[in-house]
Amino acid sequence: MSLFLTLLYVFLCNSVSLSSSLSLHFPLTSLRLTTTTNSSSSSSSLQTSIASRRNPSQSSSSPPYNFRSNFKYSMALILSLPIGTPAQTQELVLDTGSQLSWIQCHRKKQKPTTSFDPSLSSSFSNLPCSHPFCKPRIPDFTLPTTCDSNRLCHYSYFYADGTYAEGNLVNEKFTFSNTQTTPPLILGCAAESTDERGILGMNLGRLSFISQAKISKFSYCIPTRSDRPGFTPIGSFYIGENPISRGFKYVSLLTFPHSQRMPNLDPLAYTVPLQGIRIGQKRLDIPASVFKPDAGGSGQTMVDSGSEFTHLVDVAYDKVKGEIVKRVGPRMKKGYVYGETADMCFDGNNPMEIGRLIGDLVFEFGRGVEILVERQRLLINVGGGVHCVGIGRSSMLGAASNIIGNVHQQNLWVEFDVINKRVGFAKADCSRSIP
Repeated sequence: MSLFLTLLYVFLCNSVSLSSSLSLHFPLTSLRLTTTTNSSSSSSSLQTSIASRRNPSQSSSSPPYNFRSNFKYSMALILSLPIGTPAQTQELVLDTGSQLSWIQCHRKKQKPTTSFDPSLSSSFSNLPCSHPFCKPRIPDFTLPTTCDSNRLCHYSYFYADGTYAEGNLVNEKFTFSNTQTTPPLILGCAAESTDERGILGMNLGRLSFISQAKISKFSYCIPTRSDRPGFTPIGSFYIGENPISRGFKYVSLLTFPHSQRMPNLDPLAYTVPLQGIRIGQKRLDIPASVFKPDAGGSGQTMVDSGSEFTHLVDVAYDKVKGEIVKRVGPRMKKGYVYGETADMCFDGNNPMEIGRLIGDLVFEFGRGVEILVERQRLLINVGGGVHCVGIGRSSMLGAASNIIGNVHQQNLWVEFDVINKRVGFAKADCSRSIP
């Protein structure tokens, strides 16, 4: 499965600036920062409960939903969620780096677990061309919406790796239980796409799942990847309060007022204040400005569940690669690039030894807050006896941002506290059953 969750936004009007939504990955240690002052396994294993107060507005003290599910983890976080009335279980990739959620709509050749049949749902409806979101210059999509031959609102959504989904915009509910459903949400109903699963868009955009359903917080725990054939690790996902959230350490999100929108900035991403990188005990000579948006918006650092690898802008990537070459350069696989972005790769069956020679990789956020990639998890098995450092070059994605991908979020609770504008982290054994 290739990277396909990095969304390229296109500026569709001068008054609104939207840029790339990206997916990030890397293992993290406990984080601690003050809050900003700026304004599936199978679906049968999920648990739901109604919050005592069904307030439609977001609230950090009483979110409208408390929902728990498992997800399968390989290169992505794959949830099985109940959609429609009665519910049809749909596989969706959890993506904190994109906005529009979309489902695979009924096609005869698709297996039932990955396709949705609108004719079976009493809560399904299409958006007509007259709907406010179906406007030629609306900036929420990578191409303008259009009217199809049935006067329904047609959309096209393209991602940075060249994958896409297109179909009609629709209204549909997520039905978590007989007593707990979302209101009708605007979703994509994909008639054509390059992937067999849909997307659960979880960024800060107005059409994301969390914005439309008024979710105040959500969290996930990604298990360790497994190379065992036929085995898929299972992680945990919460909407609403996580029972262990008191142990989380938080980093404040960077927010960007409308007046600060820039061409290469994604204001809808979960942007964190990265300050530096260490390899072993050595702090690399990378200016802190490399990790912050410049005048054009390049350089922001985003946490994204949808990307497999972490990606760095050229200045940071070159420094990381330069240090790794000093330590293990002769062992590198020359001329090899994984996923068109990652070229720090090695042949052989001894990745632990390479990791020991390189050392731990640490992302620094200040005030003692760090994201730790331990040496034993530094190299990722990409098949064919090849292991790569889980970091790629952002510019090869056509992106101008630093991206923290899901590989480096293993064995870590990650909580997105939307109301308080912060992301929380806590070390965990995510392969164990979590209450």
